[in-house]
Amino acid sequence: MSARHPIISVTGSSGAGTTSVRNTFEQIFRREDVRAVFIEGDGFHAFDRDTMRAMMANEPTLSHFAPRANLLPELEAVFRSYAESGTGRTRHYAHDAHDAQAFGIPEGSFSDWESFPPDSDLLFYEGLHGCVADQDVDIARYADLKIGVVPVINLEWIQKLHRDRSFRGYSTEAVTDVILRRMPDYVQTICPQFSFTDINFQRVPTVDTSNPFIARWIPTADESMVVIRFKDPKGIDFSYLVSMIHDSFMSRANSIVIPGGKLDLAMQLILTPMIMQLVERRRRLA
Repeated sequence: MSARHPIISVTGSSGAGTTSVRNTFEQIFRREDVRAVFIEGDGFHAFDRDTMRAMMANEPTLSHFAPRANLLPELEAVFRSYAESGTGRTRHYAHDAHDAQAFGIPEGSFSDWESFPPDSDLLFYEGLHGCVADQDVDIARYADLKIGVVPVINLEWIQKLHRDRSFRGYSTEAVTDVILRRMPDYVQTICPQFSFTDINFQRVPTVDTSNPFIARWIPTADESMVVIRFKDPKGIDFSYLVSMIHDSFMSRANSIVIPGGKLDLAMQLILTPMIMQLVERRRRLA
């Protein structure tokens, strides 16, 4: 952890909603004039699409959740480099034609590595492995603010099924195969990270999601609640949050439950002072 070069890590599995959370952070950065550099976890996959498909054909349990399918030592090195000196590098992965055009590369491939611009206020990571801590790497120790985005698993599957069928052209059977393939790594690599996070945002549907494989739409925000868990509730003004967020309530001494439609407001109220504390501490030392 670094006072001079802080790092924010947002971790969640595919379809969890981390991209929406990133949008909220970007709003805060823009409003508060925070100069952030960004890492997308996809950029640290180890293999391009064609290579990964060839490997998966021979290994039924290999998935992008697996540590060996990602450049985790390199990701740890970037976190360490940024924490020490504010430097590092990243690259982009082209998921689709839109990404390919934006980055000038073929679909399913990586852009060249690019160094971070100088004089940034913080590093923002969003992806699958921002809080991994195992026998090989300890990425979690370098992040100053660790956020978990964790929908209950049936909702996560519905979101992934909807996205992959609607926007990536996969069949239900193909997406189901991916979900089954990922389960060992979900249990062994993804879930343990949420024990290291400072705050978890867990979306819980209030409608029937008992069979996600036949669901025709994703439960809306108004059909959901969000459980917000603080690892250390000391200093969190729960009475203020409950008064500001209509229909919210505390479910435990370290948890507040809010209507799903109030997630952006809750994140603004909770995260803005935390981000500014990191940034102001850095600027005092600059």
